Amino acid sequence: MSEPLVHCLGEAMLELSAPRLGPATLSFGGDTLNTAVYLARLGVRTGYASAMGDDPYSAEVLAAWQAEGVATDAVARLPGTLPGLYAIRTDPTGERSFSYWREASAARQIWRHESRAAWLGQVLACDWLHLSGITLAIAGPEGRQALFDALAAAKARGMRLSFDSNYRPRLWPDAATAKAAYEAILRLADLSLPGLEDEAPLFGEEDAPALIARHRAYGVAEVVLKAGGPRAWVSVGADAPILVEGASVAPVDTTAAGDSFAAGYLAARLGGKVPQEAAQAAHRLASIVIQHPGAIVPKAAMA
Repeated sequence: MSEPLVHCLGEAMLELSAPRLGPATLSFGGDTLNTAVYLARLGVRTGYASAMGDDPYSAEVLAAWQAEGVATDAVARLPGTLPGLYAIRTDPTGERSFSYWREASAARQIWRHESRAAWLGQVLACDWLHLSGITLAIAGPEGRQALFDALAAAKARGMRLSFDSNYRPRLWPDAATAKAAYEAILRLADLSLPGLEDEAPLFGEEDAPALIARHRAYGVAEVVLKAGGPRAWVSVGADAPILVEGASVAPVDTTAAGDSFAAGYLAARLGGKVPQEAAQAAHRLASIVIQHPGAIVPKAAMA
């Protein structure tokens, strides 16, 4: 039997990293794309699902993903479109801020494109699908409904789903719309990776047991709550939540901390590790990533 195939669904953008005006570094990133790259580096058979343009930057980015071992069969190419762009600045403590140019990106347009149905068929041709709150936001109302309908059929045939909360208010028309979308996807999810800070604007202030209980009430079998820093609560089945802590390190850049945590956890679970071991593996990977600038760290840093 072949290894499970994981698809990560979302929006990948060009990443411009510069602390101020002057020389900058051009790379790529995006929450679920970051997770896909780290999954592939950890030996998981991984594909990225999105849309890109037919421009030279899109071609270079696709080649870079393929070089990382990430399959691109589920990346639609939309003629005349471009990828989105974001710029990163970091403060002296390593905390980052972003500026975006993404409104007309190919990854957004695919959700309204005539080829959407065929593309979703490719997206869901996997054993496990990973997506985030950003994925839901860029899909728009029509795209989200098409996704939910397609997911229901895919789940019926055995596909599994993980959801990383990643709430970005500026991507949503209002909090009520986001809350309804989150509730809909959580009712389909097998694994949720919420964050206390992400979900508070939608569901109010909750402590860890209350948030985990809410996710379990949606029917999520496995909840991994990122509680800030190297701390995570893990709840599986009827077992009581367990706090798993990792080693604290001084961050250089916290970009992709949660994305790499998701990759570390999912890779370990697919590799047969128990939840507590998977959370420790996730902490270790995230602690490496935040000690380097940018979303994707050099491969040598992961050795």
